Amino acid sequence: YPGNAIRVQIKEKLEFKDWRHISFTYDGSSRAEGLHLFVDGQSLPTNTVRDHLYKDISYLPEWGDLDSGKVADAEPGDLISLQLGGRTLDSGLRSAGIDELRIFDCELSRPEVARLAGNQAKVPEAEWFDWYAREQDPACREALGHLMTARNAENDFSTKLQELMVMTEKRGPRRATPILNRGVYNQPGELVEANTPSVLSPLPANAPRNRLGLAQWLTDASNPLTSRVEVNRIWRHFFGRGLVATPEDFGLQGSVPSNPALLDWLAVHFRESGWDIKALCKEIALSQTFRQSSLPAHPANRAEDPDNLLLARGPRNRLSAEQIRDAALAASGLLVPTLGGPSVLPYQPTGLWEDSGTQHIYVQGKGDSLHRRSLYTFWRRTCPPPMMSVFDAPTREFCRVKREATLTPLQALALENDTGFLEAARVLAEKLVQQWPSETQSAERVRQAYRLLTARLPATAQAASMTALVNEAREYYTGQPADAEKLMAATGEAPRIAALPPTEVAATLLMTRALLSSEPFLASY
Repeated sequence: YPGNAIRVQIKEKLEFKDWRHISFTYDGSSRAEGLHLFVDGQSLPTNTVRDHLYKDISYLPEWGDLDSGKVADAEPGDLISLQLGGRTLDSGLRSAGIDELRIFDCELSRPEVARLAGNQAKVPEAEWFDWYAREQDPACREALGHLMTARNAENDFSTKLQELMVMTEKRGPRRATPILNRGVYNQPGELVEANTPSVLSPLPANAPRNRLGLAQWLTDASNPLTSRVEVNRIWRHFFGRGLVATPEDFGLQGSVPSNPALLDWLAVHFRESGWDIKALCKEIALSQTFRQSSLPAHPANRAEDPDNLLLARGPRNRLSAEQIRDAALAASGLLVPTLGGPSVLPYQPTGLWEDSGTQHIYVQGKGDSLHRRSLYTFWRRTCPPPMMSVFDAPTREFCRVKREATLTPLQALALENDTGFLEAARVLAEKLVQQWPSETQSAERVRQAYRLLTARLPATAQAASMTALVNEAREYYTGQPADAEKLMAATGEAPRIAALPPTEVAATLLMTRALLSSEPFLASY
């Protein structure tokens, strides 16, 4: 069976000096006990070697190549092969032959197997019951039909489940592990056992010497490092900088905590709360420290404490690459909140994959797949999504504990010209024009756009500047309607609202696009 999911071994050695009739029957139960072997019509005693068939042997999963954009359903027969007299990566049947092969569409009873083998001995009537139940008894035939339907439903369900590789402990006695002399594989030295370094706290008394025991040791009250590292990581998400500035190094070469007492208290509180991450985030978000204004109370504070080590003001950090794109989609109402599912292929420059010197072809998604959260964007490590790379997303070739934030002209170009951001700006502009259709209501559009994109209302000077931008753009596009249509044509595949005047939408689009590339949108306060 596929992957040796079911494997049985004959207890006795068989002699094949002449032609023998070999048969096996299987009841479709996905269990080794449902498999029976016969030689010359006689049942053979067997041992179960492996019993791990959890899918139908002919399951047909969806398959394809995301890189090429070609995805298809397998056809019957595509993934099924029958091999007689050998196994993959094993020696085959030597100095022997196979004369005849018969396959039946039901589980043969023992008398039927004996008759096929030419064994004409009288068979007790009781052994014909399985044949009678299968072929003659109406109630049994109906029950077998229901059983087949249930098994097909189970197979269909299990085939569609996504599988993940999970490590498990080795069964049986633990393998002896020696120290290798200078790392030479054939020069074993002293045997060692699983344990923690002697300079650190020992394993808990009842902890097993395996990965479970290691997890219990990591989260034990006598080992404060785990909770301190996790608390520092979460603190960094809120403030842009951890209480320890080097999250990748808590050792002697790392930075000293800026507030040791606070780090200790949060670590203990986190552990005693049952490692509740949501509760920790709520604790930080509702604290007076986090709710402070990001502007310094006194000008001297910025000069004396530029890194805000004393926490005298609130955080002010740029959103991550994924958050920037998701925030634009959310503000425009395009974001698809569906959880789970396969990776998606949103907008990216034409020919990017094809020009990288490989055979991969990028086939852009359609509909909702263009507006899924950035979490679901298909990631090709040799050519990652350009928008993510521009905003400092790691390439995923190496493990990175923290991201480095940069400020480059490419970021401004992406926000102004990327199809995804232009689409979000246009859809938001259409909603604003729908809500305030009059040309005299530009100021109301500006106020609502600020509220959606920056979570605050604009200052007087900001409102005046953005309102002037809308009015100037309206004047220009009134005289150049073709330019308005050209701009709208470059704003993605989201349906346009045909009833709205293109001039008004294009003028408002310039304002929303400017806000999408502004610091208040990109930064979290």
